[in-house]
Amino acid sequence: MNRRRLLRLAALFAALAGPALLAAAPSPAATIDVEGILHDPATPAWGNPQGDVTIVAFMDYNCPFCKKSSPDLERYVNDDGKVRLVYKDWPILADSSVYGARLALAAKYQDKYHDAHLALMAIRGHGISDDSMRDAVKAAGLDMVKLDDDLKAHEVDISALLKRNMSQADSIGLQGTPVFLIGPFKVEKALDYDEFKQIVADFRARVAK
Repeated sequence: MNRRRLLRLAALFAALAGPALLAAAPSPAATIDVEGILHDPATPAWGNPQGDVTIVAFMDYNCPFCKKSSPDLERYVNDDGKVRLVYKDWPILADSSVYGARLALAAKYQDKYHDAHLALMAIRGHGISDDSMRDAVKAAGLDMVKLDDDLKAHEVDISALLKRNMSQADSIGLQGTPVFLIGPFKVEKALDYDEFKQIVADFRARVAK
């Protein structure tokens, strides 16, 4: 991505887009790594890799509002067919949030991140125990022996990715989960299917002008 494109995206992330959409407010010392937010090669993604819109979802497996939005987000991305969804594991609510994020990211090494993510998001409530998270990903069909091996073998890479996610969240002034970056829009609340659809439509209309 060229520098002009990076600067344009950085400016878009800072755009104020209405009462429900909050402008990014990075700290003075923070630098927004737009390329890292959108295209970190270690970050799991779903949907259409060539989509005309990217949704970046900062979520925590102990966040009830994330769990409320997750099914509608997945259904919308599948129905639209032209959206690329980037998952930013941002475990900030509990120690077990970190454990859940590590499980999901380790599942990537057996091509099961999406299955693990959906299973963890489907657990009701918050304050989820480590054992409940393990049970959920096991029920989703993961090879638990390989998962444990990958947790150990890729511990450094997984920790580095979580640290990058935290730095990125910091740089754009995020306060809590969920947060969705949709084109120029930064939305800090749970969204339903129709809201995802409307915001993406607004972004596409802006681009088409």
